[in-house]
Amino acid sequence: MRWTLLPIPTPQKVTQLAQELGVDPVIASLLVQRGITNFDEAKNFFRPELSDLHDPYLMKDMDRAVIRIERAIEANENILVYGDYDVDGTTSVALMSSYLLTYYPNITTYIPDRYTEGYGVSYKGIDFAEDNEISLIIALDCGIKAIEKVFYAKEKGIDFIICDHHRPGEKLPQAEAILDPKRSDCDYPYKELCGCGVGFKLIQALSGKRGLEIDDLVLYLDLVATAIAADIVPMTGENRILAYYGLQVINSNPRPGIQALLESVKKPTMTITDVVFIIAPRINAAGRMKHGNYAVSLLTEADPKKAEVSAIQINAFNTERKNLDQQITKEALAQIEEKHEEERFTTVVYNENWNKGVIGIVASRLIEAYYRPTIVFTKSGDTLTASARSVSGFDIYEALESCSEHLLQFGGHKYAAGLTIGEKDYHDFKEAFEDVVSRTIETKSLHPELKIDTSIDFSSINPKFYRVLKQLAPFGPGNMKPVFLSEGIHDTGQGRCVGENKDHLRISVTQNDIGPIVGIGFGLGDKLGIIKGNAPFKIAYAIDENHWNGVTSLQLVIKDIKE
Repeated sequence: MRWTLLPIPTPQKVTQLAQELGVDPVIASLLVQRGITNFDEAKNFFRPELSDLHDPYLMKDMDRAVIRIERAIEANENILVYGDYDVDGTTSVALMSSYLLTYYPNITTYIPDRYTEGYGVSYKGIDFAEDNEISLIIALDCGIKAIEKVFYAKEKGIDFIICDHHRPGEKLPQAEAILDPKRSDCDYPYKELCGCGVGFKLIQALSGKRGLEIDDLVLYLDLVATAIAADIVPMTGENRILAYYGLQVINSNPRPGIQALLESVKKPTMTITDVVFIIAPRINAAGRMKHGNYAVSLLTEADPKKAEVSAIQINAFNTERKNLDQQITKEALAQIEEKHEEERFTTVVYNENWNKGVIGIVASRLIEAYYRPTIVFTKSGDTLTASARSVSGFDIYEALESCSEHLLQFGGHKYAAGLTIGEKDYHDFKEAFEDVVSRTIETKSLHPELKIDTSIDFSSINPKFYRVLKQLAPFGPGNMKPVFLSEGIHDTGQGRCVGENKDHLRISVTQNDIGPIVGIGFGLGDKLGIIKGNAPFKIAYAIDENHWNGVTSLQLVIKDIKE
């Protein structure tokens, strides 16, 4: 792992901000690194206000979307809320449908089947709308590239409103309204909303017409925060505001479905990281193992007892998902070794029997083993479908665009994408993708990068420092949890490997006679030899709280150790 120390801010700026805020210079330095240089910016950062959310009508086509929905309600039309089967899609559908149902009954929902329909808007979904006399579809987290399908719907007299956040193609669908901040002709000030975030902006515009205030919509923000966390969008601007208040809802008054998922979690306060690793995988497991409708049902259920039953089902799907992704990861790693592909610039693997619902997770696991752009294929009907994942600094979407002659369709982001190819094109695509990546990727991108905010001494670490540090949350891209570097570290003799397979490292360390401080390094069992030598070593780490037997103490979460 290569360590990159982030640029050190100008001392004068740091000193001035530390004095203005009355905080430790280390905290001031972290703020300046995040673009915060004065009292007002710091106030907005530490105390986000819902009133700072942008006017939804700044988004291109928002007025058209609101007019079309109001017209549908006045004419008593049936409205279909359509979304993808992942967390962003299912939370979006739960959000939009539950809001509209508060004042209009003719609402139904649709989630495509991952296995029979695939990602995004489907012909089957449009046929469902026609069969049920639906004349308006609100598509969330999908639709920006569904040109043929939107035209197909239009021929049947069905209008589309698209709420998406993916990159548009050269042409846009013939929809009644297309809400997507990434449209080149959209001047919306914040471009990084997730699909559920775009849906929330539509609700914000609709609610304004009904005389509601932004405070009346806070109860929906547990869904928006969950989508922001799961989709790993930047934790900046509006996303930070929405996630900040959404976490408050999750921790104080979550909807029954989320409350039921948290029943077995023994944590006093949920963080964005907890949402990513506890709530999101369970919601995702429904669409991966069975159907996304299970997730929508859970997230819209108002009866706590029914929500408990639904959560038990979802947890069972998640257990099944875990077992399956472990098995497929083993098979994929064996395939790489058998074909002697360890030295390639890419990982591309295929097995027609692999479960389509977990290949995205497997792609992420393979990146942990071989740090390079990765694509995992399985068979889907007459075609091969795949999930692609990238490494830091490499745009896999652009790489796929360069291979488009071999693709039937693709879509996604810089670091994650989905694609479909013909079965006969697999080997040609695999070599074309390897060629593009080998020519365009920087060598440093083939090694995991650990970004370190600043160097500190153990003397800085105390409860007061941590209390302020904690207020930098919620963390995510654009505002990652601070990582510190400390040198001249010594083991107290208590360091040891822990865990079922002894692959984690528990340390007790000192620096300049300050300490001992306890730390845990997940997956760092192989570093035991470094700390057991007599020579001092250096550590990169985050700071966290450890709750044990009713006692709370600070601990280091070790990211890496070097001699």
